[in-house]
Amino acid sequence: MSAEDRRRRTMTAREAAEKFGVSPRTIRALVAEPRDEFLARAKARREQAVQLRGLGLKHREIAEEMGCSIGTVGRLLHEARKSAEAQAGPSLQQSA
Repeated sequence: MSAEDRRRRTMTAREAAEKFGVSPRTIRALVAEPRDEFLARAKARREQAVQLRGLGLKHREIAEEMGCSIGTVGRLLHEARKSAEAQAGPSLQQSA
């Protein structure tokens, strides 16, 4: 199952569970974003940050463009670099 409404929630799973008489685990299952969708969205954000950085934008400019903090931009670029290193690593080891 996946969340039908992608808005930010205003109450915790525990609060919703108490309100509706179910377990917090049931609430989390109903509102959770499927993992593959989350990973695809995260990858797209990383790629967007890398693309903007490739255009010569500074972290502050990328943050403004993407609507996030400068720290988030740094994290996205760091994750993208680590991901690229992890993918290149095994092929470099095999050719050596």
